Amino acid sequence: MTADATPALAEDKHTAAGPRVRKGSAYPRYLAGKVAGAAVSLLAVLVTSFFLFRLIPGDPVKTMTGGRQVSAEQLAAYREEFGLDLPLWRQFTDYCGKALTGDFGTSYQFRAPVVDKITEALPNTLLLTGTAFVLYTALGIFLGTRSAWRHGKLGDRVNTGLALTLYSIPSFWLGLLLIIVLSVGIGPIPGMFPTGGMESGGKEGFAYVLDVAHHLVLPVVTLVAVEYGQTLLVTRSALLDEMGSDYLTTARAKGLRDDLVRRRHAVPNALLPTVTLIFINLGRTVAGVILVETVFSWPGLGGLFYQALSVPDLPLVQGLFFVFAAAVIVMNTLADLVYPLLDPRVAR
Repeated sequence: MTADATPALAEDKHTAAGPRVRKGSAYPRYLAGKVAGAAVSLLAVLVTSFFLFRLIPGDPVKTMTGGRQVSAEQLAAYREEFGLDLPLWRQFTDYCGKALTGDFGTSYQFRAPVVDKITEALPNTLLLTGTAFVLYTALGIFLGTRSAWRHGKLGDRVNTGLALTLYSIPSFWLGLLLIIVLSVGIGPIPGMFPTGGMESGGKEGFAYVLDVAHHLVLPVVTLVAVEYGQTLLVTRSALLDEMGSDYLTTARAKGLRDDLVRRRHAVPNALLPTVTLIFINLGRTVAGVILVETVFSWPGLGGLFYQALSVPDLPLVQGLFFVFAAAVIVMNTLADLVYPLLDPRVAR
């Protein structure tokens, strides 16, 4: 072997061992990139939320007058009060300047700060969508794992078929169907649940908690039925990709039971795509589900957004849109930051 070949051989050995990565420097750069990307996305949402909803036809001032005969002077006074008489560029700069400080203006129809209306409705949305999120995530992972492990068998076919069917059903249609069957009652089936709202009123303490839980059943069932299929299918697909891996064969050869092989080895390595979906769905718990909240008259952010669109109440619509988008962006960023903890190769 010549002297010139020695450095080349040493370089080959280094290459085979893996790429050169300076320890401690990869993750900070990865973190900075993701945070910067999230900041740019939030800025884009802020700009989009201003111009997008001004394309909605209709005059907010005329809508708020309820069709009453109003003089031109009164309409002009309303427009001046809400800043609608200003040039568009001035409205935009005022909106951006205030939004960066957390001030999204005053709602046209409620005559209250947008932040106050969002803060008031947010707990109701988190109660509904948070409860549904926990249930459909756990159900989807459990059934997805069992379906993949028993791939091709009757249970797998039934679970997959049912999940695809429910996932394709519009949530508002399923909600209306549940109201007809379980709230109004049909044939021998009596009405067992309220048709809408969050409470019946006039109850306190534990009776109030039971009343809210009673109103919560149908909207939660609607969300779980429609949403669990996505988690099931993603978990099933990821686990099927792991089924033929050598480490699972080795684990079985060591005499481990199938349940232990699945729980300790296969599932943890297949959860990365599911983690992505979980964080996305977690972001959506803040946004709520507009159609479901509207169908069941649930007093959350989704129902508030629907009311704001009907005017259109521009400050309230813009504020809600920003909150919805920001929740998803923040959760996606958190998912990106968690990835390297699950698989260090992501940050390289």
